[in-house]
Amino acid sequence: MAAKDDRKEAEGSYVKDSEEDEDVEIEDDNWDDWEEDGGNAGLLCLFCDSVYDTCRSLFQHCAAAHFFDFYGIKKAYNLNFYNCMKLVNYVRSQMAVNKCWSCGIVCVSNKALQEHLHDAIQFKSNSFPWDDDKYLNPFLADDALLYSFIDDEEEDDNDAMSIDGKEIQSYLLEFENIEICEDIRDVSCTSELNGVLPCDKDEKSPQGSQSVPEQNGDIENAKSTIISARTSANEIRIANRNYFGSYSSFGIHREMISDKVRTDAYRQAVSENPSLIRGAVVMDVGCGTGILSLFAAQAGASMVIAVEASQKMAAVATQIARDNNLLMNQTPSDGNPQRGVIKVVESMVEELENSCIKPKSVDVIVSEWMGYCLLYESMLASVLFARDKWLKPGGAILPDTATMLVAGFGRGATSIPFWENVYGFNMSCIGHEVVEDASRFPVIDVVDKCNIVTTTKALQAFDLVTMQPSQMDFTAEVELIPNVSSTSHHEPGIVWCYGVAIWFETGFTERFCREKPVTLSTSPYETSTHWAQTLLTLKEPVAIVASTNAQNMDSSLLGTQDCPAARIHSRISVVRASQHRSIDISLEITSVGVDGRKRQYPPQMFCLS
Repeated sequence: MAAKDDRKEAEGSYVKDSEEDEDVEIEDDNWDDWEEDGGNAGLLCLFCDSVYDTCRSLFQHCAAAHFFDFYGIKKAYNLNFYNCMKLVNYVRSQMAVNKCWSCGIVCVSNKALQEHLHDAIQFKSNSFPWDDDKYLNPFLADDALLYSFIDDEEEDDNDAMSIDGKEIQSYLLEFENIEICEDIRDVSCTSELNGVLPCDKDEKSPQGSQSVPEQNGDIENAKSTIISARTSANEIRIANRNYFGSYSSFGIHREMISDKVRTDAYRQAVSENPSLIRGAVVMDVGCGTGILSLFAAQAGASMVIAVEASQKMAAVATQIARDNNLLMNQTPSDGNPQRGVIKVVESMVEELENSCIKPKSVDVIVSEWMGYCLLYESMLASVLFARDKWLKPGGAILPDTATMLVAGFGRGATSIPFWENVYGFNMSCIGHEVVEDASRFPVIDVVDKCNIVTTTKALQAFDLVTMQPSQMDFTAEVELIPNVSSTSHHEPGIVWCYGVAIWFETGFTERFCREKPVTLSTSPYETSTHWAQTLLTLKEPVAIVASTNAQNMDSSLLGTQDCPAARIHSRISVVRASQHRSIDISLEITSVGVDGRKRQYPPQMFCLS
């Protein structure tokens, strides 16, 4: 990973401190009695400037004042979570150009549009105007309303939204691509218009307001939208600059190099596979201090192109190579016959010029690109870009495989026990303050293997030789059953699952590393690494039973102490977020009883940024 030759800042990069991002006491009565503290402040109306604290009060206002019955539409067309997101973004985009979201009429002004608004027309069940993937991209930056549906769901179980497989595939689009809404025409083409064109005399709105051709909506709003979209590319550049600049701290590099599991895996893969490295042209993507480049040069590479986007670290890597007599075109020190082979290039690999190296001329690409939850920071895309442009046919990538794994974790992996006894005082009430964050933001922490309470399942496997960037966005389903050895402190045979832990393994396989295959694992069952594990905390813990003789009680709620589940069906989606280098994770779980009975929980969304 660029400049990630050495460790991400351990504490600064943690999304939330593990003591602040966990759920609270597992007692069922406590979970059932919890209420939201303060709601979601700052929810902006879709049609006017009114702001509300809760999702429900906002939509009640929309129905009463603007003829927009969100709950009625959702129920009538059985809209799931992502279709609701589309609907909200669609309505906001139409209002920005003074266009009726329902009938499509464009009005002269916002005032005329407000007077025109009417009850929703009847839509065909398979043809909604908002059924376009572009409406998954938030129309307003930091639109809190989009993250309030889940909370609203919990208030009404009958309206629980399920996530359809096709819809989640739609959500797996790469939001970094900038797309202008088709409804907004090129503003420069309409600059000569001093007013709005009159509508066809036979074309009237249901309320009698005049309509105008679509392209003549509010020009200023259109300009604002286009300018906003054009600045997205600049925001990505700023994010890149900040990201690469963050790796200019030597402390980060020291911590990462000190990760023995990580550094030794790369050293073995590069230094102990002479048939792969000796005489090869090697590209190090995101070289940082250049430690992997040094390994490659030491192992006999004929040339090492060390690509580093951070200006400071590129200079440092150059000096380190020079100090070790490994810099290309360097006059060797007296008595040192070793020829310099390392060429440091300050650039993002996507911007690397052909003058630096010819396309399809690299024998081996090596990169330490992995982030928290494997895909955080999205550096894998840079490696794949380098593969497609610079790697020879049949060339090697180190590592060449990556696998994400998942398992359920128990109470001991949370901060609950800490707050229950602080120097003899009970501070468990703090759980009320941290539960919402814990169920929205991933926690990066090391989990003791004794706190893994379910079996481990492979979530997603990647083959870096053949995969495409789009495969970084995925949905996977796994069945988690309790470990036989895991038991509750209170009820033998029953374990409580407080969430799921995600980790990864990367492989330097025999495909390329014939002499010494290596596996780099961040498993809680192995020596801990700076990546730790990524914890997704459930809003409500689930009781599961290891005994096959257990029987469900029909009168009890499934997944509770009185009626533990036999297994947990989990659906996890990981997608690149609209915020550059971040990822969004959605988690859906269903507890399944020994009698086949099921209980579905509201979906949860997490942002790793």
